[in-house]
Amino acid sequence: MTQRETLLEFPCDFPLKIMGANDAGFAQAIADVVLRHAPDFDVATMEMRASKAGNYLSLTCTVRAVSQAQLDALYRELTAHAMVKVVL
Repeated sequence: MTQRETLLEFPCDFPLKIMGANDAGFAQAIADVVLRHAPDFDVATMEMRASKAGNYLSLTCTVRAVSQAQLDALYRELTAHAMVKVVL
């Protein structure tokens, strides 16, 4: 019996929480990255929440993931983005 590389079963809806400074263009920049990896992502479903002081913005993007490789590539690009502080 081979061990599975992931506990996820694909395809599946996978939420990503991306946090960064509350700058103009942050949400659009993140949407552009997500759409490169998940072209069927509906930007209208992106949830946005500002921090209490308004300095940071949390975005939740739920993508229809088709493979672990897709999620890994998306995560790598998001974490390398200059505007992103944290990806969960």
